[in-house]
Amino acid sequence: MPYAWPLDPQDLFTERHPQMTLGLPAAEVDAVRAAVTDMWPDRPGGWVHEWSALAARHAAAGRHREAAQAYGWAKFPSLADRPKRTALARQVEQYVLAAPGFAVEFERRTLTVPYRGGETTLPVHLMAAPGLAADAPVVLASGGVDSWKTDLHGMWEQLALALPVRLLLFDLPGTGETAHLPMTPDGGAEVIDGLVAFARTIGDGAVGHFGISMGGYYSARAGLSGAVDAAVVLGGPVERSFAPGRGFAFGMDGIVGNALGFDAPPSASELAEAFAAFDLRPLLDLDANGPMLVLNGTDDVHVPQYDTLVFAGRRATRIDLIPDTGHCAVSRFDEAMALVVPWLRTALLG
Repeated sequence: MPYAWPLDPQDLFTERHPQMTLGLPAAEVDAVRAAVTDMWPDRPGGWVHEWSALAARHAAAGRHREAAQAYGWAKFPSLADRPKRTALARQVEQYVLAAPGFAVEFERRTLTVPYRGGETTLPVHLMAAPGLAADAPVVLASGGVDSWKTDLHGMWEQLALALPVRLLLFDLPGTGETAHLPMTPDGGAEVIDGLVAFARTIGDGAVGHFGISMGGYYSARAGLSGAVDAAVVLGGPVERSFAPGRGFAFGMDGIVGNALGFDAPPSASELAEAFAAFDLRPLLDLDANGPMLVLNGTDDVHVPQYDTLVFAGRRATRIDLIPDTGHCAVSRFDEAMALVVPWLRTALLG
């Protein structure tokens, strides 16, 4: 079962305010910030209560996309209790209601993929520019441990309109609508292998993988192993991020602990044991990778620069560190996308 942990909600506003205001008016975000006094209680002053109240006002007015954004923040940063899970269900409901107004073609599907000797199911979203040819390449895409496929709609829409590819959007195991599966290196890779296999059947056979934050761990893994035809790693942890004694900022310890499937805050030794399995050094020591783009902000508090710079000098690999910005270059995201879009176009379409 998931767990709650001590967390000052104002720390989250400090870190995430630029991200919050990408999809909601700053005045609304600031009003919620002023009202929130506690992280976990579902009552006035509680995080989930105040964000859900904003979302409900948008939903009642028929502003379903804004409602989905606000419910997305209501369930943030982890599905640690029933109110958070309720907020996620309402986010999905409002997002589907908003879909007819999207600037892109959109389809929600449930896929069945191999998992640990059996099968598992997970909802995915397919997104493409209007009129995209059926035989276009497919790009798998996901966020990380706390920003999921529905939360990042604006980014995916921008990418779909800029590239002649079909996006296959999913939540990592341990997160979002795939939280019923614990996040493990091999289990997550097995789920993604199943998604890659499906993606090869719905386009021209070419498949890329764009991963953000922890999603970048899995896109790095897919790229290093040659499982996909092109991999973009934005702010992905690969080696030093999993070193013993690794510290966390802005509540990330509880977010990661929940994603890994712990039912209480893990001890340092439990976390070190879980993290050791994620280290990508064995794949970094090989020379099997396909084309890769690896980038991040220079000032990331979560992922050290080393985990980007370690790719320097690899065959068919480009790295970029964007100055004066942090994790996943979120405050200079347009600059990051200006690198990602042409690179993916060339890698998948020539």
